[in-house]
Amino acid sequence: MDRIREAIMKVALGYSVEEVTEEYAAQDGELKLVKRKETKKDVPPDLKAAKLLLDGDLKDLSDEELEQERKRLLHELEALNGKEES
Repeated sequence: MDRIREAIMKVALGYSVEEVTEEYAAQDGELKLVKRKETKKDVPPDLKAAKLLLDGDLKDLSDEELEQERKRLLHELEALNGKEES
């Protein structure tokens, strides 16, 4: 339960993520690193997560509600990560 609260808190406050992209090409029969790019992306605070924390305590939610909220948050994170990669 604490991990879920911490995850929601992270999303509510926003966070940074470091991303490494490497590009390889075949040279002389071997794969060689051609390009390496390191980026740091800031994910802005999510007001829905903040509202969830402010509206009520997570311990008041049923297991089904917690699982539903977890899936929703994971889906939002995946969507954000997908937009960042584009």
